[in-house]
Amino acid sequence: MRTFLTLCITAVTLALAACAATPPAPAKVEGGALVGLTGMTLYTFDKDAAGSGKSVCNGPCATNWPPFKAEAGAAPAGDYSIVTRDDGSAQWAYKGKPLYFWIKDQKPGDKTGDGFNKVWQVAKP
Repeated sequence: MRTFLTLCITAVTLALAACAATPPAPAKVEGGALVGLTGMTLYTFDKDAAGSGKSVCNGPCATNWPPFKAEAGAAPAGDYSIVTRDDGSAQWAYKGKPLYFWIKDQKPGDKTGDGFNKVWQVAKP
């Protein structure tokens, strides 16, 4: 019985350690789309090459399509990685594609940028 109890305690301890080591995802899924923690829809840009480690949406483009910034100390996890922007800031990417918000979305759930100029798409899991 004592061996069984020791094994149970060890299993629980290892499970808790694994949970603590897994950082939370920077985005969540709502309505079939990736959204930021505030519920605002995230988008991908067809001109960004998946896995390139960079964003090609800079300057005026980034004014209209604000990058989904990664905070200092953020670490890649699962399908989420971090790309370095031309200005040196960090941006989240999903499956290698940088993620952006759309300035014209006004409230959580808006997807007004989907299909914009045939190069912007709602990010989907």
